[in-house]
Amino acid sequence: MRIGIIGAGIAGLAAAVRLAAKGCEVEVFEANLYPGGKLSAFEQAGYRFDAGPSLFTMPDYVEELFHVAQRPIEGRFAYAKVPVTCRYFWNDGTHLVAWSDSERFAAEVERVLGVPAQRVLGYLALSEKKYRLAGHLFLEKSLHRWETWLNAQVLRALPFLPGFDLFTPMHRVNERWFEHPKLTQLFDRYATYNGSNPYKAPGMLTIIPHFEHQLGVYYPEGGMHSITRAVFGLAQQLGVRFHFGQRVEEIMTERGRVVGLRTATGAHRLGAVVSNMDVYYTYKRLMPTEKAPERILRQPKSTSALIFYWGVRQVFPQLDLHNIFFSDYYQQEFEALERGDIIDDPTIYLNITSKYTPSDAPAGCENWFVMVNAPSHSGQDWAALITRVREAVMAKLSACLGVDLRALIATEAILSPPEIEAKTHSHLGALYGYSSNTPMAAFWRHANFSRRLRGLYFCGGSVHPGGGIPLCLLSAKITSELIGKSA
Repeated sequence: MRIGIIGAGIAGLAAAVRLAAKGCEVEVFEANLYPGGKLSAFEQAGYRFDAGPSLFTMPDYVEELFHVAQRPIEGRFAYAKVPVTCRYFWNDGTHLVAWSDSERFAAEVERVLGVPAQRVLGYLALSEKKYRLAGHLFLEKSLHRWETWLNAQVLRALPFLPGFDLFTPMHRVNERWFEHPKLTQLFDRYATYNGSNPYKAPGMLTIIPHFEHQLGVYYPEGGMHSITRAVFGLAQQLGVRFHFGQRVEEIMTERGRVVGLRTATGAHRLGAVVSNMDVYYTYKRLMPTEKAPERILRQPKSTSALIFYWGVRQVFPQLDLHNIFFSDYYQQEFEALERGDIIDDPTIYLNITSKYTPSDAPAGCENWFVMVNAPSHSGQDWAALITRVREAVMAKLSACLGVDLRALIATEAILSPPEIEAKTHSHLGALYGYSSNTPMAAFWRHANFSRRLRGLYFCGGSVHPGGGIPLCLLSAKITSELIGKSA
């Protein structure tokens, strides 16, 4: 079967590998001149920056691509577990090191915050149990096929359903468990991993800490962009054809079936099409005459991000690969995001890959990826908002680190939600498509296939199971399995 894939984001690349490994003839059409989508990189003034995702968990999903392709991973992709998952800082001077070893992390929590280590370990054990009972079901299978629900795994999970906290907000679950505002805030932040609000998102999202604190955080040799390079190279080795700078203009249909794609160079007849493009734009731009699932497309968007890429002329030993500087006003921060704004004391995420790849910055310097959660693009005055938030971030980091950060910036680049939308075709710049702020949000994500058009499939962060590298890789797996069953 000849299959066309729209978009060379990480999900599109993974789908291309899986389908080519099944013997399909695969062609990928990408509007940009490079692969990877958000998972790209750039250099500026001697500093290298990963442009998008910066956290790497569940590396086995990347390894699995080499396994299904029957190609060796050695020499193509390497990674290592990091000893510290994250360093946390609060405005009052509190500093907590989240060690990758869960028992050491729990002991650190007890030492710094006074919360018993056993309470932390008990929480992580429950997080693991939720994932073991329901995580594979919700993340690795299509929720829109009857066969997913008619199996023994579902029956085993049903008695434990009340303990999944589907109808209790994540914040309330964490608050009840820890009875400590700082530790509650630390575990609340995992809602942001899919662009959601912990004060609204269901407690089921408490499975996310399991990925980080028990399965581990890793660093890919050469930075996050090496994931893109490895999977892209694997796809090329399998014979996948890439058409860069080829914007798809139309998904062609005939009598309820997809028959191909149209680009500026002409029509391409295909047996099936996989869209790694944002599902909103897939319908609105590529199939404007087809009936769209408006209820799904009108769901609230996930958050976006405002990112400052700073080359910094100093090394900070107190910082690590991943660092979080918390706001004193966490709930107000999420309320502001829902209003389309950013508060003046935002939570700041700081990623520094030169801690592990020294060549990413000149000697004695560091490459800072500084991100705050931002609302999706809805007509804000971004120039004014960026100026205000930049000053707030600069002041907060300067105070926390005891330096005048303004004097240390050697080079700067900025990425805002409108630019994210323009570069990656993410509707309104939302990084994860739709939020998970309701108990039924997982079921309202668009399926990995079309119910109306035979031969049309979807993968990527705007469809099931969601955004982030592991889930995008899983969406590619689900989609390729669906195509395999229909072929």
